[in-house]
Parts: sequence; structure tokens; C-alpha cells
Amino acid sequence: MASKKFFTKELLQWNKYDNDRVMPWKYEKDPFKIWISEIILQQTRVSQGLEYYNRFIKRFPTVKTIAIAPEHEVFKLWEGLGYYTRCKNIIESAKYISEELNGNFPKTYEDILKLKGIGSYTASAIASFAYKLPYAVLDGNVFRVLSRYFGIKIPIDNLQGKMFYTKLAKDLLDKKNPGIYNQSIMDFGATICKPLPLCEICPLNSRCVAYLHDMQLELPVKEKIIVRKSRWLYYLVVKYNNKFYVRKREEKDIWQNLYEFILLEAAKPNTIKKLQASEKFNSIFKSNEYKIESTSQLYTQQLTHQTINGQFINITVKASLELHNYQLTAMDKIKQLPFPKFITTYLKD
Repeated sequence: MASKKFFTKELLQWNKYDNDRVMPWKYEKDPFKIWISEIILQQTRVSQGLEYYNRFIKRFPTVKTIAIAPEHEVFKLWEGLGYYTRCKNIIESAKYISEELNGNFPKTYEDILKLKGIGSYTASAIASFAYKLPYAVLDGNVFRVLSRYFGIKIPIDNLQGKMFYTKLAKDLLDKKNPGIYNQSIMDFGATICKPLPLCEICPLNSRCVAYLHDMQLELPVKEKIIVRKSRWLYYLVVKYNNKFYVRKREEKDIWQNLYEFILLEAAKPNTIKKLQASEKFNSIFKSNEYKIESTSQLYTQQLTHQTINGQFINITVKASLELHNYQLTAMDKIKQLPFPKFITTYLKD
């Protein structure tokens, strides 16, 4: 039978002797560095996040360095990580800490929670790691570990489930060593109790309900089904006088604050001829002469709720275009601007 006391004890024991997971943020006490690592690791694999974390901390070692940096430089370092709202929130919070808090990172759970883009999980992680405050973390890894070990079939994505797991996480927390306990359960979920778990080497398997009843892959339970939609993006890479038209995406949509070429979005796949005949295409070029030099292969990128498909059409013009918000930009400057992965993949090819 699953035991709360056994669970916490064995988890801490496993953490004590498992030294193969040392990362630069592990047991870090600087709340700034903990904050950056936790934001980067949201929706990001540790192996990928490590490289970004090291580059980020090297370029921006303090809150103030982020606050005073040109935004496009911060986004450029984030380029390829996705979920760019995270980067925008880091910038806004850094400015708030620098300007309103005299550069001092908040020291209470409640004040940490006030920072832009920080929820209960991240606030708990920072509070427990940096200040040893007794707040339990609850993320995807922790949900999975608790659900399997205790055999809980309550959905993790509804109100009842969130309340249940929040209480359970609090009950299990080692109040004397909250940071070590939180780090342990997070690491355990990331390395042992993974989506495809390593049950045979798990030190907790003798009392794990899911393992004993062969239902590891059935837990945790989710109630909601993600509905994904497809979008078709056709980028016109228009060249004039050895420069290209680019703009910054300002709308509240994917890739906000990143840059792009001239965009034609369609509800379904289009041929080049159909695009040329469209009202939007003709409103861009009007009476200007243009020449289509080449067309790229089809590119696809999978986002959480969307599948992005599209192509890049290379065009040259002899006269400048009258386009709102687009700027003629040299290629060396373009290389310094942050673009979404969908475009950087094309540029690398």
C-alpha cells in the first residue's frame, strides 16, 4: 500500500545518492538564476534548456542587464525555444524589479507570484530553492509521479484534481528541507518516472500502485482533449537593393515580438498562381514589376495547438514597395534579429 511517509523518505534517499543529474541550476540559491532556469525549462527538455540557460546567464548575469538591454537582443538569445511569451514576461519582470524594487528580487512567495508570467509552481520553486520557504511545487513531472505512486485516477486538469493534488503535494513536502524535496521530486519525474517510466530501476516500485497494477501508462488521467488546427503561411522574401522587407509581429498571436518577412496567410494550401491572383498579393505589388526567383520546399512546425505549414517565395523588385510596418533590412542586420523557428529553419537551409 502506498505510504506518504515512505514516499518522502525514499525520494530524499534517492536524491542523496543519485549524483548523475548535476545541472548548473541544481541547488542554486540565487533567485534570479533559479527564475531564469525555471522559465526556460517550462515546455523545454532539460538537454535543450541547458544550452540556452548557459548562454542566457553569460550574456545577462543580473536582472539589471536584462532590464537595460535592447529587447531584440533578449529575444535573439531566446530564438528557437518557442513559447515567446515567456521571454516577454522575463523582460517585463526584469524592468519591474530593476525600476520598482531597486534591483532586489522579491523574497516572499506572495511577492514572487506578482511577477509577470510567474504562477504558483514557479513561485514555489523559487521560494523553496532560494529562501527555504515551505511551498510545494506541482508541475507535469510531479503530477505524474504522484498519480502513479498513489494510483490516483482523478484528472489532473480539472478543478477537483488540482485541489486534490495541491493538498497532497503540501502533505508530502519536507518542511525542514523544502528545496531539496522539491528538487528531488522534479528530478525523479524527469529521469525515472518519465512518460515512459524506468520502473525496473525505480527505488519506489515496491509500493507504487501504478507499477504493482501495471497501469503506469494510464496515469495521470487528463480530462481535456487538445484540438489542433492547421495554418498555412506563405512568406514573400522580397529583395530590393540587396535588402529585404521585414516587420516585427505585434499582434497577440503566435510569435509575438519576433520578426518575419511579408506574410500571406491562407485557410488552406495554395499554389503560387493562386497566391499571385489573390487580392492581398496584388495590393502588395500594385503596378510594380516583380520577378519570382525561386520557391522553397514545404516547411512544417508543430506547436501545442497548431500545425504551421507554408513556403517561402523569393521575389525581386526594381522599385520600392509601399508597405505599412515593414522595413527594408540588410541581411547582416536580419541575422541579428529574432525570428520564429519556422523562419530560421528556412534561413539556415
